[in-house]
Amino acid sequence: MIRTLDIKGIVKFVATTGTLLALFLISPIVVGLIYEEEVMKFVIYDLSLLFINATLWYGLRKHTIAMKIKGSIIAVNFIWLLLGIAGAIPLMLYTSLDFSSAFFESISGFTTTGATVFSDIESLPKMILFLRSLTHWLGGMGIIVLGVGLLSIINPTGSLSMFRAESTGISMDKIAPKIRDTALMLWGIYTFLTLMDMLLLHYFGMGWFDAINHAFSTISTGGFSTKNASMGAFEGGGIIWITTLFMILSGINFLAHLRFLHGDNSGYKSEEIRTYLAVFLLLSLLLSWVHISSSGMGIEASLRHSFFTIASVLTTTGFATLNYEEWGHAAVSLVFIAMLVGGTTGSTAGGVKVIRYIILFKNMFTEIKRILHPNAVLSIFIDNKKLKSSLVSSITGFFTLYILTSVVVMLYLYARGLDEMSAISTALATVGNIGPGFGAVGPVENYGFFTWYDKWVLSIAMIIGRLECYTLYLMLSKAFWKKF
Repeated sequence: MIRTLDIKGIVKFVATTGTLLALFLISPIVVGLIYEEEVMKFVIYDLSLLFINATLWYGLRKHTIAMKIKGSIIAVNFIWLLLGIAGAIPLMLYTSLDFSSAFFESISGFTTTGATVFSDIESLPKMILFLRSLTHWLGGMGIIVLGVGLLSIINPTGSLSMFRAESTGISMDKIAPKIRDTALMLWGIYTFLTLMDMLLLHYFGMGWFDAINHAFSTISTGGFSTKNASMGAFEGGGIIWITTLFMILSGINFLAHLRFLHGDNSGYKSEEIRTYLAVFLLLSLLLSWVHISSSGMGIEASLRHSFFTIASVLTTTGFATLNYEEWGHAAVSLVFIAMLVGGTTGSTAGGVKVIRYIILFKNMFTEIKRILHPNAVLSIFIDNKKLKSSLVSSITGFFTLYILTSVVVMLYLYARGLDEMSAISTALATVGNIGPGFGAVGPVENYGFFTWYDKWVLSIAMIIGRLECYTLYLMLSKAFWKKF
């Protein structure tokens, strides 16, 4: 087993990612210098992180990475452990968080969950606020995908298996012949959308620091804010509508955006994206009607807050403008449905993803037809393409794992003393990488009250959700370790 596992390749890739992360962490230090904050501890830490990882990489620089899918899966899981620890240490250096809380906050950032343990966000140093948003931005598109582009430069034959390890379930089409080029183009459109969002937020009245932080959180569908009241701290409808627009764009497959830039808008016509937009409009209009009826607020304001709320929850961003729990049971039900859906595949959004629901429902109706017509040859089609039965089985397996994970977390939290709604929504909010839920973890609450061991359970739940179940659960199977 050991002889056929490329351990040096795994270490080299993790070290490469760690080196890259250390370089990105220079930016919070720059922010600290701009705002005249004490940065020396951060500088020493970042130099140490850079030295350790760069030394490991340099020692293995001549090693040709030959990771197959199993080695890639191991590397992915190690990288998420590295990210959690690497992001936690600066939080411990500049706040009063213990390691469990700091690791939770770090994982929440990198997985773009947006669940926070801080009750007074505005008291944090500017460089820590920027660090939190940066973890979102790096985790949003996936630091693994960025690594794919880098790994392809180091070893062109070893990148495809890593890309699959991060994107289990639905396969992703390649725009460019080489997956490295596709990954780099994805980061290009990701950066472009971030810049556009930042500029528009500033145009509508948001300061530069808040604009860049919220752009990071929006395009990554993360949800960390620089304000205690989240997006509710900003007056003016322009900021809210712009954020709503970019959340919805970020919940769409980025390959569709790439195709559009190449003059092909067919990506936006896919069955998944059309269904995603239809669900968004339907839930938003229904919530607007409920909100108008219960709040007495004006039509434009109700539309603004309702569309924003559904966009935030549907894309698993987690921003809030108002406490939607105060809008009544019907409103909570609509938001709950949005929590269950998620964004589209190939986007930065979490959750189950729309395409999986489409295939599950089509499979359900196909099975009903098969019972009525036992001799009929029936197939499932998406965008006029016949799906392989193995893909349908994979999606069914994912959905089963997703539900079981959520149920286990929910039962654990309920046994720990949370009420039913809080336990259910916390499980869905962490496994689905959403952030806020209902009750004890509602849009105006935080996760600081959980014990240290609760935070570890929830941190693992966030990683499972970010890796879409299979990547982590595969390492728990005997078959995975039996033969390489």
